[in-house]
Amino acid sequence: MSIAPKAKILDLTGMVSFQEGSVVSRQITKAEAGNITLFAFDVGQELSEHTAPYDALVEILEGEAEIQIDHQPFLLKTGQAIILPAGQTHAIKATQKFKMLLTMIRA
Repeated sequence: MSIAPKAKILDLTGMVSFQEGSVVSRQITKAEAGNITLFAFDVGQELSEHTAPYDALVEILEGEAEIQIDHQPFLLKTGQAIILPAGQTHAIKATQKFKMLLTMIRA
């Protein structure tokens, strides 16, 4: 994962590409206080159920995804976002190809 250049306009959807049968990620920035990462999911790809010690914001940049939080499904589309609460299980599945921006801030 490479870090994006600072003080430059970023075309987020253009910074990560779909790959057949894969989940692709690119780190935008990383710091002790948190990180921001872009993802591109091919249709049917997923991140299995897990937890994180900090809240995380998921923003759908393109496409559509099902996000489960404590086994409750949420269908998110382009332009929508959801906060994944710290300590609660969550999973992400591509119902179609989609790109997302994940922002995690350590408190």
